Amino acid sequence: MTVRTMQVDPEQHLTIGEVIQRTGVSASALHFYERRGLISSERTSANRRRFPRHMLRRISLIIVAKRLGISLADVAEVFATLPRDRAPAHEDWQRVSRSWKKQLEERRRAIEALEHELTGCIGCGCLSMKACLLLNPDDALRGQGPGPVRLQQPTAPAGSSPTAPAP
Repeated sequence: MTVRTMQVDPEQHLTIGEVIQRTGVSASALHFYERRGLISSERTSANRRRFPRHMLRRISLIIVAKRLGISLADVAEVFATLPRDRAPAHEDWQRVSRSWKKQLEERRRAIEALEHELTGCIGCGCLSMKACLLLNPDDALRGQGPGPVRLQQPTAPAGSSPTAPAP
């Protein structure tokens, strides 16, 4: 990691303590985000971190993304398209918003489908479990991976096709 030393403008840069106070994020989390390339700081001649004020928006977006279940890998992918040397423009944030809106809509549909399945399963009163989508006789679904593969399909890596759930 290259450490840049510079004269920082206190009006445009914040100490780590000020960032913690403004965001509620711990120092260790800020260091982690910086190591992951999600945020950046600059160093004073005394080797103290100073965060450009616009990093507050990035940190806030990380907090919101975490609350929505968006992975840090997805955050990093989006942040890679944003300028690092200045606050992102309105158009930049709109692009981020559109990208995550698709993910959130897909997640909402999956949750609604799960809710429907669970409501049907719990509410049916069937004791035979013959029609239950959760049933997995003789562990027949083990080849499709771990977990409830009929209810939740993991996101396929880029370039591969997702496996369809068994009927």
